[in-house]
Amino acid sequence: MKLIFSSHTIILALAYSLDVSHALLPNRQSTVSSRIVPMRRHLSVAYADKIDTSADTLDAPSSAETIDAPEVSTLTARDVAAMKYRMLQRKCKEMGLGGTGDTAELRSRLMGKVGGAHAGEEGPTEPTKPRHPPADESAADVIAAITEITERGHWKKAVRKLKKLGKYGDTIPITVYENVLGACAEGRLSGARAAEPARKIMENMARADYVIPSEVGNECIVNSLGTEVGGSHDTFGGIDTALAMLAAMEASGSYVTSDAYASVVEALSRDGSLDEAVLLIRAMVVEKSFTPPLSMLGNAALAAARERMDDCVMNVLSLAKAAGYELDTVGAAEPGRNLLAAGLIAAERTDNLRLGLRILTAAKESKTQPDPCDLMVSCSSPAAQRASTLIHKRSIERAVTDDNWKVAVRILQLMPVRGILPSTAIWRKVVTLCAKAGKSRKATALLLDWISLADQGKVEKPPQSVFNSVVNACEICGEEALTVAVLESMKKTLGTSGDLITLNIALKRLAKAGNFLACEGIMIGMLDSGVEPNVVSYTTAIAACAQAKNSKMATEWLKRMISRGIKPNYHTYNTVLAACLDGTFKSTKRASSVAAEMMAAVDQEIVLGLKGNPNLKSVVPDTYSKKLAREVMKQLRQNWRDGDIDMRVAKATIRPPFLRIVDFDKSEVNTRIFEDLQKAMAGMEAEVKSDTNEHYMEYVSIMDIHSAGHRAAEV
Repeated sequence: MKLIFSSHTIILALAYSLDVSHALLPNRQSTVSSRIVPMRRHLSVAYADKIDTSADTLDAPSSAETIDAPEVSTLTARDVAAMKYRMLQRKCKEMGLGGTGDTAELRSRLMGKVGGAHAGEEGPTEPTKPRHPPADESAADVIAAITEITERGHWKKAVRKLKKLGKYGDTIPITVYENVLGACAEGRLSGARAAEPARKIMENMARADYVIPSEVGNECIVNSLGTEVGGSHDTFGGIDTALAMLAAMEASGSYVTSDAYASVVEALSRDGSLDEAVLLIRAMVVEKSFTPPLSMLGNAALAAARERMDDCVMNVLSLAKAAGYELDTVGAAEPGRNLLAAGLIAAERTDNLRLGLRILTAAKESKTQPDPCDLMVSCSSPAAQRASTLIHKRSIERAVTDDNWKVAVRILQLMPVRGILPSTAIWRKVVTLCAKAGKSRKATALLLDWISLADQGKVEKPPQSVFNSVVNACEICGEEALTVAVLESMKKTLGTSGDLITLNIALKRLAKAGNFLACEGIMIGMLDSGVEPNVVSYTTAIAACAQAKNSKMATEWLKRMISRGIKPNYHTYNTVLAACLDGTFKSTKRASSVAAEMMAAVDQEIVLGLKGNPNLKSVVPDTYSKKLAREVMKQLRQNWRDGDIDMRVAKATIRPPFLRIVDFDKSEVNTRIFEDLQKAMAGMEAEVKSDTNEHYMEYVSIMDIHSAGHRAAEV
C-alpha cells in the first residue's frame, strides 16, 4: 500500500534538508526544490523523489536534535535507531534514499543501507501474513480486550494489545486505532508520555489509508509539545514527534487546525529552528489561507531577532501582512508590539532606516493607553531601544548629508516622544544645519529648546560655535530681535559675550550699515581685551568703508592689518578696490596702489606656493577681481576726461596694475598656479564643509554683506 503526502507535507519533510529560502531569504542561493508549488491535495512518493534535493542544498542540523549526526560513511544501525524524524529525513536525502515517508519508512531505508536490523518500530507496511500469532487468544479476543481497556483509559495496556494484534497479520479495524489513540490522548497525552505511541498509531493509520480523527489528532499534536529542549516535556514528545504527527494527519486527509500549526511554529521558534518556523508560517498563510495568531507571529519574529536572523524577521513581517494584519493597527496588542519591535531591530541591523521609521510611524497610529504605541515599541527591550536610537541618529546624519533640514528637524522632534534623548552631537548637527540653510527662526527655537534641556541637566550646554552659527543666520535673515535674544541666551548660558567669531558677526552688522567708526571701536575693544583680530575682522571693517565709499579709511585698514602681521587675501583686496569706486581720482590712485600690492603678493605666492585654506590665504585674483579692475579703469578713463590726469600718464602709471589683474590668466605661469590653487581647494573641501571648522565659520559669517545688492565687498 503506497503512502501519499500533500505538497505541503513534502515541503515540511524537506524543510530541514533543503535550502527552502529562495522565496523567503533573498541572500541565499535558490534551488529547484525551493520552487515547489501547491499541487493537488495528495502527491505520490514516487513524484516527490524526483525533486532535486542533493546534499549540496542541505542545511545544518536543528538545535532540536539532541544527538550529533554521524557522517554517512560512519553511520551504524545504533545511530539510525537513535535518530528522530528530521534527522532521518536528512540522512535519507544525503544517501539518495528520498526524504518522504513516515518515521518507520525512513528508518527502514537507512537500516537497509547500513545493513542493520529494524529495531523498535512498526514496519513500513501492514504485515501480509501472521508473525507468530498467539495461541491463547484470537484476534477478536484481542480486539474485545482493547475495547474494554480503552474504556477504562489504560493507554499503556491498550498499546501493548494493539502491538499484539498486529502479529495476526489481519487488517486492523479503524475503530481499534481510534479507541487506542483516544486513550493515549487522554490527560494531555498523559503529560506527553503517550506522545510516541500516539505518533506510531497515527502513522499506521495513514499507512492503512484511514482518516485520522481530526479533533483527536490535532489534540495530540498540541499536547506532544513542551517548552524544554527540542520542544519536549519531561523528555517526552517534542518537535520531531509533532512534525511526524502533522505529516501523518495530512497524508490521511485529516483536517489540521490553525492552532496545531501554531503550536509547532511556537516550538520551532523557541528551539531556534527559525527557517523551519518561517516555512511552516508560509504554508499556513499561502497554502492553507489561515490567519495565524498574532502571538505566534510576534514570538517567531522576536526569536529570529534574538538569533540575528534578520531575513527571517522580514519574512515574518511580510507573511503577517499577507495574512491580513496591518502594521498600523497591530500595535494595540502586546504580541503586535513584539512583532514591530523585532522588525525595528532587524531594520537597524540591515541599515534599512526607511523601514525602521515606517515601523515606528505605524506603531504611532495604534491607540494605546496610557503611553503612545511608538514609545512602547521603542522601549520594549534594550535591543529595541538601541535599534530605535541608532535608526534616528543615522537618519538625522543622512538628512544632514543631504542638506534636508525639514527631515532632520522632524526626526529630532520625534526622538523624545519615543523615549530617546538626543545627544549633544545630534542637537549640534540639526541646529547648525538649520542655521546654514538660513532658517533662523527654526534654528533659534531649537537652540532655546537645547538650552532648556541643558538647564535640566539632561544634555550638555551648546558650545560657542553653535551660538555663532545661529547668530549668523539671524543676521543674514535680518532678524534683529532674534539676534539679541540669542546673544542674551549665550551670555546667560556660557557666561560670555562671545569669542572672535561672535565679534566678527557683530562687525558684519555694522558693516552692512556702513558704520566704519563703530567698526573701529569694536576693533579697538578687541585689542584692548586681548582678542587679536584676524583677516576676517579686518576685511569686515574694510567692507564697512566700502559701504560708506570711504577709500581713505579702507586703505588705512589695509595698512594696519599688514603692520600687525595679518596677510590680506583676495577677498580683502577686492573689498578695498570696491571701496575705491567713488568716482574720485584720489580713490583711483589708491586703487592702483592696492592693485600693484595685490599682484606683488601674487608673485610671491607663485614662488613660495600656497599654504592653508585658499579662501583665507590665497591672493590670486578671481573673476570678481577682474570685474573690479575693469570698473576702476572705467573710472580712470573718466578721470582723464575730466582733466584730473593726462591720458598718457594715466595709461603709463595708473592703469598697468589693473591690466595685470585683468590679463593674469594668460600666462603659462598662471596656468600652473591655478592648478595648484584647484588642488588646494579640493584638499580643503572636507574641512570647509565641516561645521566644526572655525575658519569656515568666520568666512560664511560675513560673505553675504552685499548679497542683496551689487558686490561691493567679499570676504
